[in-house]
Amino acid sequence: MKPKIAQNIPMPKVDLKAKPYHLSDEDIKWVKDTISGMSDEEKIGQLFINLFFFGEDKFSGNTYTNKELLEKFHIGGARYQGGTAEQVQSLLNDLQSYTKIPLLVAANCDAGGNGACNDGTYVAAAAMCEASGDEQVSYDAGYVSGREERAIGVNWNFDPCVDILKNWRNTIVNTRAYGTKAETVIKHTNSYLKGLAESNIVSCIKHWPGDGTEERDQHLVLGENLLSVEEWEESFGQVYRNHIENGVDSIMSGHIALPEYQKALVPGLEDKDILPATLAPELINGLLKGKLGFNGLVLTDATHMLGMTSAMRREDYVPQAIAAGCDMFLFFNNIEEDFGFMMNGYKNGVITEERLQDALERILGLKAKSGLHKAKADGSIFRTKEDLKVVGCDDHMERAKRAADKGITLVKNTFDQLPIRPETHKRIRLYFLEGEKGGIYEANSKVLDFIVAELERRGFEVTVNDGTTRVKGPTLKYRDEVDAALVFADVIGYGAQNNYRIQWKTAMSNEVPWYVQEVPTIFVSLNFTTHLTDVPMVKCYINAYHDDEITIKSVIGKIMGESEFRGTANENVWCNKWQTRL
Repeated sequence: MKPKIAQNIPMPKVDLKAKPYHLSDEDIKWVKDTISGMSDEEKIGQLFINLFFFGEDKFSGNTYTNKELLEKFHIGGARYQGGTAEQVQSLLNDLQSYTKIPLLVAANCDAGGNGACNDGTYVAAAAMCEASGDEQVSYDAGYVSGREERAIGVNWNFDPCVDILKNWRNTIVNTRAYGTKAETVIKHTNSYLKGLAESNIVSCIKHWPGDGTEERDQHLVLGENLLSVEEWEESFGQVYRNHIENGVDSIMSGHIALPEYQKALVPGLEDKDILPATLAPELINGLLKGKLGFNGLVLTDATHMLGMTSAMRREDYVPQAIAAGCDMFLFFNNIEEDFGFMMNGYKNGVITEERLQDALERILGLKAKSGLHKAKADGSIFRTKEDLKVVGCDDHMERAKRAADKGITLVKNTFDQLPIRPETHKRIRLYFLEGEKGGIYEANSKVLDFIVAELERRGFEVTVNDGTTRVKGPTLKYRDEVDAALVFADVIGYGAQNNYRIQWKTAMSNEVPWYVQEVPTIFVSLNFTTHLTDVPMVKCYINAYHDDEITIKSVIGKIMGESEFRGTANENVWCNKWQTRL
């Protein structure tokens, strides 16, 4: 049964002279003249952001060439998956050459240019920014993100996450959230956006109306933020009001419900009619654009996620997302079908003429604000090989090194087991814990190989443990052969579980830390910050936040005592368990 949708929610109209646009009369004329000259097909196409791939498209089954796709479907925005800086730049130049109206081209850079291209510079994840306590680290993450995006032709960034990590079990935004309190999130995301602004990149924050309160993933289920109206206003409300006041350009809506607030906005709303924000006019038109006064562009999160797909039939929710107040629709499932669904929704009145006009003005308004229409006309929209010199440049690498030094966090060392040096602990038993196999972020041997090489370069003798067996052997023999155990957890996953925990390679594997009382044992997490829930027996635990080479070198140096640990952990690392603190 199709849920009831809140009616009579006023639709705020965009003001292109107000923030975040501040358009001149000339630019407003370009926006309105361009829209008035569009066919219905061109108008509908502007609502879509397509995902491009290098090689076969396994996502939507698209078989069109780039030129054919742009000429037939007139998309307004683009994102892409993978690729080196050179490959991405070539793709984006290609796309901009085929489109009549310049594209908004987005990347997910939340920690540096590595979100824009495979060889981009990682600076600091949000959790590392928080741990550093230094707004300069957050600024640098935004600064490097923008500089490397601009070099390859990206003009829109789908970050930072302004979520608040209230639930330690949440691994969806575990390292992407800047803190557990609104004030911390505001401080660091403001700094990030200041750095990003140096490159004239269109800004975007996410995930409206706020992730981090529960442990599930809207890729797999309808997300929910169960805070009361008062609790939400005192936390997420503060964050969003801050960024709206500061003039953020766009906001990505998550497939997240806010039931208590929705019921307050729509008296009599029943549980069965609760919709994700992407489909709920009371949350987009009513709360975000209405009560909070957001005048910019709202886009959906990826529309293949179950938080959206489980709400109603796709032919209904494709146009409903726009009717509810979202201005752009992120990703096709099947390009012909989705385009048809949106067109039918317009022709059938689900999307009114007024709503379509407003969405188009917001979309083209951002293109005008960024000067894309002028850059398209004079050719400066196309990036060159000379521009690529900024990717991975010395300045960016130095910022990354400083971030690692400031952020890497010694959470506990209750047995006083540091430092570990070749002079005192030469023989290392190395345990490497991986994430999901066959996923988008599948673990690979490169990280392990680099850890081994770096330890050996520094004078350690390293034996990599085979965790596929239960055999531990005699404990006295283990103590005689091993001077210290180093455990590196590189547990990364995406959309295959609602949260991610350590998964040992076999039942009662010999990699489970049975050895913590036998030899000094140092546990390093290269991603999630809350592994102590699964290894509370470990007495020396470090959060490093990422598995890049700069971070690994820095953390090994700190384990050896070459520099101090400067990061500070938040309370979530203890996972609400007394054992983890021992």
